[in-house]
Amino acid sequence: MNIRLLGATALTAALATAGCATTSPGYGGGYSSAPSSYGNTTCRECGTVTRIETVARGQNVPNATGAVLGGIVGAVAGHEISDKTGGSKGNQNIAAAAGAVGGAVAGNAIQNRVQEGTTYRVTVRMEDGNLRTVQQSDLAGIREGSYVQISGGRAALR
Repeated sequence: MNIRLLGATALTAALATAGCATTSPGYGGGYSSAPSSYGNTTCRECGTVTRIETVARGQNVPNATGAVLGGIVGAVAGHEISDKTGGSKGNQNIAAAAGAVGGAVAGNAIQNRVQEGTTYRVTVRMEDGNLRTVQQSDLAGIREGSYVQISGGRAALR
């Protein structure tokens, strides 16, 4: 008889313990593996810097691009100005040539100024495992292995 009573008590205790492991709807706690918003410290925009590359500004633009585009714009502008001011065909051609030369010089100077300096391509392994890359003009203390947050297309130390 005592064995039956002991078995029944053990069975009741096991069922009571199993009942504690389930969660009731609306409480959001217990042993559930679903994420809860309370006390959640995960940063979805954070990760660890895995690589930093130095990139010259305008690296993907050929060197003559500024001069060519400036020359075209200058030639068209020179021709149009001469045409609107009543110049002859010869004057229009001379104005177009002068505009092309001036535009080429100006375009080259603008392109060289834009390409001065360097930018940094920062690769970050996010907490969810994805890789994200941002390009910015300064590192502000960021190094490989730094923990950063990406916001507004920039990485910043966290």
